[in-house]
Amino acid sequence: MAVKIRLARMGGKGRPFYRIVVADSVSRRDGRFLEIVGNYDPLKDPAAVNFKEDRIKDWLAKGAKPTLTVAQLLDKKGIRSVNT
Repeated sequence: MAVKIRLARMGGKGRPFYRIVVADSVSRRDGRFLEIVGNYDPLKDPAAVNFKEDRIKDWLAKGAKPTLTVAQLLDKKGIRSVNT
């Protein structure tokens, strides 16, 4: 099972916010996930990003691969993704 750290879209039409989730790579974008490890609100100025750093580091150590967008958010917060 390949595991990814990715965004799951929440919110209504025109008012998106995202959960940062750990999910199996074959599950749908907003479908089944293993754990919620943070959230991201792009509509706030500046964009609000919250992480559970210890859980993200644990998943990265286990081999989870962040998507490009999540990797960029991790880099902005100073959490280095080892696998990317």
